[in-house]
Amino acid sequence: MNTVDAGGVTVAYRVDGNGPGLVLVHGTGGNAETNWGQIVPALAAAWTVVRPDYSGSGDTRADGTPLSAERLAAQVVAAAEAAGSVPFDLVGFSLGAAVATVVAADYPHLVRRVVLLGAFLSSADPRQKMQFGLWRDLIRSDRVAMARLVLVTGFSPRFLSKLGHTGIDEAMAAIVTGNDWDGMARQVELDLHIDVGVHARRISKPVLVIGCTHDHMVPPSEARAVVTAIPGARYVELDSGHLAPLERADELVALLRGFCRDGHR
Repeated sequence: MNTVDAGGVTVAYRVDGNGPGLVLVHGTGGNAETNWGQIVPALAAAWTVVRPDYSGSGDTRADGTPLSAERLAAQVVAAAEAAGSVPFDLVGFSLGAAVATVVAADYPHLVRRVVLLGAFLSSADPRQKMQFGLWRDLIRSDRVAMARLVLVTGFSPRFLSKLGHTGIDEAMAAIVTGNDWDGMARQVELDLHIDVGVHARRISKPVLVIGCTHDHMVPPSEARAVVTAIPGARYVELDSGHLAPLERADELVALLRGFCRDGHR
């Protein structure tokens, strides 16, 4: 684990592999390992993979002040620069996709190509607002129920059923005991107020938006709205729930290779 200072925050990040830079930005309540660990070995064969933990996650230490997409974007960029992996291809997942949108808009000289997975522009949609409010309330009052909600809305019904009773119990226990709940609460507050629509319209890089057909956290309609906002963006859809890096790891890797490596030929 490496660290770098970014605006008074000690940002932790991991580096794996060799080759052109590839920066992976995790989502709400996740971190560099829980969201990306399953696909890093395949990606590290072709890229230097940089995985920062932004404020509220992993080993990153912050002062507890409210989060903003711009502050998190600066943390991501600081990790990439400290790793010597600029310019880079950029992949953002969920809240990390919103952060990646800001990175691509505000630091275009550092970015080659952008992939946004399970992306949304804002929490303006009433259902999204209700969901994030429910997350906030359950983090405060019933973290076991929150873990159950993460599983039932994060995976497709088919995938979750295949885990079986034992697999589901193990996954719930891992969430309850391994999650940084205070950090996640801060990230959820950002989810409740975020809006990166202005940034999306300023992106001038090639962008691939990946929606997930069975996504009950960020419905595909949200991802399609991202495509509409970003000039020239392409859209594909995975037969997956929201947690595609876990549910459809091989297919996600194939999409990343196909889109990002086109830019290196």
